[in-house]
Amino acid sequence: MRTSSRTQGSVLLVDDEEQILVTGRLNLEIGGISEVLTLSDSREVLPLLAARPVSVMVLDLTMPHLSGMELLAKIARDYTHIPVIVMTANDEISTVVDCMKLGAFDYLVKPVSARRLETSVKKALEHCALSGELSSLKHRLLTGSLDHPGAFASIVTGNAKMRALFQYAEVVACSPQPIIITGETGVGKELVARAIHALSGCKGDFVALNAAGLDDAMFSDALFGHKKGAYTGADQAREGLIARAAGGTLFLDEIGDLNHMSQVKLLRLLQEKEYYPVGSDVTRKSDAHIVLATNRDLQKRIEEGKFRNDLYYRLCGHQIQIPPLRERKDDLPLLLEHFIRLMAANLGIAPPSYPKELVSLLDTYHFPGNVRELQGMVNDAVACSKSRILSLEPFRRSIAIDQSQPVPMPASAGGESPQQMLEAIWGHFPTLDEAEDLLIGTALQAAQGNQGIAASMLGLKRQTLNMRLKTRKG
Repeated sequence: MRTSSRTQGSVLLVDDEEQILVTGRLNLEIGGISEVLTLSDSREVLPLLAARPVSVMVLDLTMPHLSGMELLAKIARDYTHIPVIVMTANDEISTVVDCMKLGAFDYLVKPVSARRLETSVKKALEHCALSGELSSLKHRLLTGSLDHPGAFASIVTGNAKMRALFQYAEVVACSPQPIIITGETGVGKELVARAIHALSGCKGDFVALNAAGLDDAMFSDALFGHKKGAYTGADQAREGLIARAAGGTLFLDEIGDLNHMSQVKLLRLLQEKEYYPVGSDVTRKSDAHIVLATNRDLQKRIEEGKFRNDLYYRLCGHQIQIPPLRERKDDLPLLLEHFIRLMAANLGIAPPSYPKELVSLLDTYHFPGNVRELQGMVNDAVACSKSRILSLEPFRRSIAIDQSQPVPMPASAGGESPQQMLEAIWGHFPTLDEAEDLLIGTALQAAQGNQGIAASMLGLKRQTLNMRLKTRKG
């Protein structure tokens, strides 16, 4: 794990006027930027850059000894990764153009308000962080390496998609920007969130809140806390989960279910790092790293008018999409063995083995509940087991229960009717015998020739399938 705490990066202010340096440093520190360096002698800039890392520079143009324009040219040549913000009293268009051509990130004309300086520097810091993340991600993808595999020890997988996901999580874990984890129910979103917390170097706690079913009052009170007397029954002040997550990670699950007012408050927290406890008119600052998750399609929620555009765009900077279990079936043997050992340890028994047909049976199932559903199946089978080898029956029963639910015929991309889709397969509307032949053949192929598994898929007894196969051959 990383032992250093998350920082936004260092900012270097260069100006020959001491008062501007003092004021600029104070304004940036009030704005939440903790590491601000100052230099009044431009000749000391290059030696300092050679000796220590700097994320962003704010540079005056008119200085004795070495002008800001000369420094800008040297930095653009030798330190291309450092965004340089020019801050000067010179507002001539030609000077502005020359600076931008040399690679200046922004151009501020004095006097500069504290808010304007803070905004420009924070944008430059974000740009620097994203550039570093991109470079790190390229390196990891090219080398296939993980710097901290132990952070993902709780996630059982050998899947290539999951490994790429881990590589991306390592890159963005230290970012000050929010991270959103998306994926279906049961894929392990909280496990990934905990891995990100471990990687981030945050020294505070991991604090989780499930937002599903919370109205705005409940969400605000749980997250932001309240002051004494804020409402009837609020006999004493209570800090919210955001305060408990100070210096750590706040994990907000199911944020796709938040109502409009709660979304507005969440957006302010993400943008300004500020919030109001319920009943208070005094803002409080938060330094918690925020990780969010949802199983909803947020773009669809936006189209339905149920999720804010601006909140979505604030969230989608760092997005981790966890694939469903049906897209990582190669993990089935690993997960089976892991959950069998886990349940056996809980029951205080020796881990039973499982028949090789079990993986083939599970491979035919779509797992709407994903890894969580598989764990439930395994727990039930191990608890019911009376021998050293697991029976297939508990798994067949679980699959049969799910497959007994009616499934509507899906509409095709072209809007074709079910009749048109069937006719497209056979060239005509199929007979029952033709449809049966296709279903049986497909089930046998998916079950790798195992008639018992194919029968389970078709909702038949093995003997019934065997009789139908004999009839087809005859």
